[in-house]
Amino acid sequence: MSEKPGEKALYTILERIQKELGHIGSKLDRIIEMDEKILQHFPEIKEVQEKGAPELGGGALDVMTLLSLPDHLRKTAMVICKMNAGATADEVAKETGKARAVESSYLNQLVTMGHLKKKRKGRKAYFYLEK
Repeated sequence: MSEKPGEKALYTILERIQKELGHIGSKLDRIIEMDEKILQHFPEIKEVQEKGAPELGGGALDVMTLLSLPDHLRKTAMVICKMNAGATADEVAKETGKARAVESSYLNQLVTMGHLKKKRKGRKAYFYLEK
């Protein structure tokens, strides 16, 4: 049986595609392994994923958003996530064990970054996730 013109070239292209798909598959396997290791080191992220991702600023609070935050801001953001109705710096400080002034600074940084909203009621400032 003779090959038609272009069949060999097509076969070569399909072989290259199959090889590249194999490489992509192995890379995805490594990414999944890394994701599992990350979740072992940050159980609070897994907890958020299981509950469903609340809105944080312009997008969903996913693993990559949390990991992009420094550790101190991540912990503060996680506390706000758990307190659905919002919280004051004093309430967050009680959860994290840090000073109120420190948490106030972290919360205001998260507001400046666009991850949280801030609302005043009288003298108290409440920080919350915009739904």
